Amino acid sequence: MRTHAQAVVIGGGVIGCSILYHLTKMGWTDVVLLERSELTSGSTWHAAANIHGLHDNNNITRIQNYTMDLYNALEAETGQSCGVFQPGSLYLAQTEAREHQLRLQAAKAKYYGLPFREVSRAEAEELHPLVNYDGIRCIMFEENGGNVDPSGVTNAYAVGARQNGAEIIRFCPVTGTEQQADGSWIVRTEKGDIATQWVVNAAGLWGREVAAMAGLKLPLQPTEHQYFVTETIAEIAGMDRRLPSVADRDGEYYLRQEGKGLLVGAYEKDMRFWAEDGTPQGFGHELFADDLERIEDNMMRAIDRVPAVGEAGIKRVINGPMIWSPDSNVLFGPVPELSNYFCCNGIIPGFSQSGGMGLLAADWIVTGETRYDMFAWDMARFGNWADAAFTKARVRDQYANRFKIHFPNEERDAGRAVRTRPVYEVQKDMGAVFGLNYGWEHPLYFGDTVGAKDETHGFTRQGWWDIVGRECKMLRDNAGIIDISNFAKYRVKGAGAEAWLNALFANTMPKTVGRSCLTPLIGVRGGIAGDFTVTRLGEDEFWIIGSGMAERYHQRFFKEVPLPDGTTFESQTVKMCGFNVAGPKSRDMLQRLTNTSLATADFPFMRSKWIELAGVNVLALRVSFTGDLGWELHCATADQARLYAALIAAGKDVGAGPVGSRALMSLRIEKGYGSWSREYSPEYWPQEVGLDRLCKMEKEFLNKAAVAETLAKAPREHLVILALDPAQTDASNADATGGEPIFKDGKGIGRVTSGAYGYSVGQSLALGFVKGVEPGEEVEVMVLGTSHKAVVLAEPPFDPKGEKLRA
Repeated sequence: MRTHAQAVVIGGGVIGCSILYHLTKMGWTDVVLLERSELTSGSTWHAAANIHGLHDNNNITRIQNYTMDLYNALEAETGQSCGVFQPGSLYLAQTEAREHQLRLQAAKAKYYGLPFREVSRAEAEELHPLVNYDGIRCIMFEENGGNVDPSGVTNAYAVGARQNGAEIIRFCPVTGTEQQADGSWIVRTEKGDIATQWVVNAAGLWGREVAAMAGLKLPLQPTEHQYFVTETIAEIAGMDRRLPSVADRDGEYYLRQEGKGLLVGAYEKDMRFWAEDGTPQGFGHELFADDLERIEDNMMRAIDRVPAVGEAGIKRVINGPMIWSPDSNVLFGPVPELSNYFCCNGIIPGFSQSGGMGLLAADWIVTGETRYDMFAWDMARFGNWADAAFTKARVRDQYANRFKIHFPNEERDAGRAVRTRPVYEVQKDMGAVFGLNYGWEHPLYFGDTVGAKDETHGFTRQGWWDIVGRECKMLRDNAGIIDISNFAKYRVKGAGAEAWLNALFANTMPKTVGRSCLTPLIGVRGGIAGDFTVTRLGEDEFWIIGSGMAERYHQRFFKEVPLPDGTTFESQTVKMCGFNVAGPKSRDMLQRLTNTSLATADFPFMRSKWIELAGVNVLALRVSFTGDLGWELHCATADQARLYAALIAAGKDVGAGPVGSRALMSLRIEKGYGSWSREYSPEYWPQEVGLDRLCKMEKEFLNKAAVAETLAKAPREHLVILALDPAQTDASNADATGGEPIFKDGKGIGRVTSGAYGYSVGQSLALGFVKGVEPGEEVEVMVLGTSHKAVVLAEPPFDPKGEKLRA
């Protein structure tokens, strides 16, 4: 056994073996995989191993299709069969919402060149004659869908990795992981220790236990999961081809051919947790006792759809464990608080994603960043607030609603509230409907019913659409009060503060006390890793505001630049709260509460001051994400309730009131403002999003060489604002929300990143990336998966010259 390695992968399931294989493909051959038992132990061996390419997230779609394409190539490379069957998959829609989802996915498939298309009932009956298609509104066919052999795929990765120089050690449990002073690790085993630069936790059912060795507590919870295989079905035995799988997600089951019978699996409402206090060390290839009564309702729906299921006997039942994260996506990436510790835990559709997961893990470990923006997977999306109670509640909800559509703007209640501010109950009494942002409850909108929950059940305009419109119009006509407490806030203080910030961010930091600047944070590949507002509070003190949901994510970048001696960096997100008061009457409203002059001559745009407002000490910044005249007001958390009461009272005198984040989304799109993780991400270059002017190449800063390389290239595409045809959006009762492909003359030219109705400009709007089109040209946006005409605007429809913002 080696005593030194570039990386040690812990876990010999399909994911661990894929990561090992992809590390070797990227040139890291001095790598080791440690498996406590035999390869494919844990969840891998008993998986149904279905594969499909389409996902609501565009980048996950890309890596799932990479995975599907990889399996045949892996067989050819290694000589090891992956047991690939690709007879296709039929997707059935029983509801209007499911039809919208499938049509949108078909549009995305066309954009990405993937074989996913609508078929008629007659063609579907020919493809799968055992299915009863009564009551089906829409049928799609994915030509590459199917399934693989779990052990075959895992062993193919293992063979490929060994051929490239990797070592795999079975029956070698890890007993400890210890970080060294230089950031490297010692991995301890019963067979000896290995010194390594990187530890990769791909331990599957034992991911929690392995993480605990490094002092980590991962939000993971295993459950039981059942599927059964029928006896031989005569019609299948008589066929000379394999039947496509059936994705009847409205029926809440999955179904495919297995041998000469059918395999049927379900995610039942009456679910069962397992190993709540830790996965047993001796667990391996065991299964749980059958409990088909729990999935009886799902089975009956499967029988209604495919009667042959009910006519055949049951050959075997598989009831085995799966391990889940709170949102059923993988916990992926380097741990921000540690050096060189990589997690890849909580994977559910492992065989659809194993190749892409291995590719992106190797990307991140070897190059420092993934080629695609994968924040949807990034473990940094959860913090310590995702405790055991939250995790169990969310996992219960995710399991029981596995096939429920995740609608745009949807918020689920399970496990909440976790983190609240002092005004939470006050806002609730005002009719606030709350959303979740990095654990924090924040108002989405203020409805007419106290205690109402978010009701989002479709892709069309929902019941809150008019409420949000009222809030937008109130702010644009008078003023609005937006709770922005969930923005990430930081303070840097000390003699080296300015130098540190200049070495971190691309823009030059303000020289004058009270001035603010906007600045990008550059990623390893030269893209936009973050966008921040930095304000100089004093000679050696700065205030930074960034994306709240990215606070843990950005820790990785902040620690890349060492703090100078005597300089401190501290998060203020918990200690400080904030409100944005914006609108044409915001100055009149706020002036009633302070003796500090808010006149433009005394308090210009992009300036800040500590002021007393209604007796509360407030950091006031003359900025507003609404694009209107406004101030951000930051105060101590202990003062939040007092400040909020004063703002609400003063607002009544000018026709102002509370405004939620959904209105803010509409308002910022009217102004063409980008948002992190939508328009700004490591995938996009500064010149593609209009931030190149903020990259000051005359100074040194983090990843300057990478951005210099990207800035030397022509933009691949441009961020634009689109106005959709009002007759079509009104007829479909829908707006773009993000992810919709954009076409011109039948050719895919881009995709929407954000969309909303612009209430104050009377237009349905979208921000998106396009190539090869100019302002004034007409394109097609695939809202609800159908073509909607749109025009590329030359400038934002609201205050294009920024006159109101600076008034």
